[in-house]
Amino acid sequence: MNEEQIIKSLAALANQVRLRVFRVLVVAGAQGLTPSVLAEQLGVAATALSFHLKELSNAGLVTQERIGRNLLYRADFAQMNGVLGYLTDNCCEGAGCELKPDACCPTNNQAC
Repeated sequence: MNEEQIIKSLAALANQVRLRVFRVLVVAGAQGLTPSVLAEQLGVAATALSFHLKELSNAGLVTQERIGRNLLYRADFAQMNGVLGYLTDNCCEGAGCELKPDACCPTNNQAC
């Protein structure tokens, strides 16, 4: 992933409603959710939700599929993993951080 894609994704998530929407879609998994179900679960007005879904879609974090008369939204796990991979690409100077909790903070022996 390039920096422009990463910035777009992070900017989209830098909003409380969009972050909540994305997290709910991650939990829903491949099944996805319709906007009406999302609006009900999150207590967000349909018009506001539409705006936030558009922003997440433009950032590549969610996909949209039309099934009959309904739209189905899903988290784009490839994009999410790409963002996470980019952010942790050089974690712990290339050493696996999962090997020891203080690998990222060797000077103070505390977990990062």
